[in-house]
Amino acid sequence: MYVIVEINGQQFKAEEGKKLFVHHIQRVESGAVIEFEKVLLVDNEGVITVGTPTVEGAKVVVEVCAPLVKGDKVLVFHKKRRKGSRKLNGHRQQFTEVSIKQIVA
Repeated sequence: MYVIVEINGQQFKAEEGKKLFVHHIQRVESGAVIEFEKVLLVDNEGVITVGTPTVEGAKVVVEVCAPLVKGDKVLVFHKKRRKGSRKLNGHRQQFTEVSIKQIVA
């Protein structure tokens, strides 16, 4: 059984026991239990239910493993040739690691 759930504006395929890295969730501690009710699709052993826009009564219960995880560093380099103009920016995205405990559908 798996579901497609929307968490912080992004869609994820969620199965029980899996871990996900979602966009950073503000003011949450490690070990906290959170419920997400924006379930867009449910696949229950081949029986697919598509929501309009969400599936009624379905939710995903997750536990926060790590409230703040930093992603890989991305370097953005801009250069204009023959002008001596160069600019280098770096960015590290912040994530929250969650573990899916239960899917209610």
